[in-house]
Amino acid sequence: MVTLRTSFETGHSRKFLVIVDETPECDRALVYAAKRAERTGGTLTMLYVIKPEEFQHWLGVEDIMRAEAMAEAEATLARSLDRARALAPRVKPETVVREGSPADEIVALISEDADIAILVLAAGTEKEGPGPLVSSLAGKLSGSFPIPITIVPGNLSDQDIVALA
Repeated sequence: MVTLRTSFETGHSRKFLVIVDETPECDRALVYAAKRAERTGGTLTMLYVIKPEEFQHWLGVEDIMRAEAMAEAEATLARSLDRARALAPRVKPETVVREGSPADEIVALISEDADIAILVLAAGTEKEGPGPLVSSLAGKLSGSFPIPITIVPGNLSDQDIVALA
């Protein structure tokens, strides 16, 4: 079931969702979403997903690994926050950290936050295909995905993306 979007109702703001990770395409999506949010008076939501398969160890080791993964998530989000603020100073970004399958957590967050109106991804530039995130979401795009997805070409420069946003 698709959740009715509330991003244009009084007291709400249209949110652009970007998935933050260490891939080069993440930065391309971040540039577009930050500038687009700034130009349209929207909000930038940055989601970092910790994959649970990283914690398949004894309990004590699992706790340490989970804490390390959370520290890495926070550090990566902090760098992305700095980048977003430099690109779009009028936008107040928000961050979310979740644990699970990236595709499932993206869909869950969109379902929970009715202000998220656009998912912004960037295509990879490698010969293997559009990138792991775009590929993993492809199975969820059976016509019932709840919001539009903007896919930014991964080969565009900051200047090119800003001109398009």
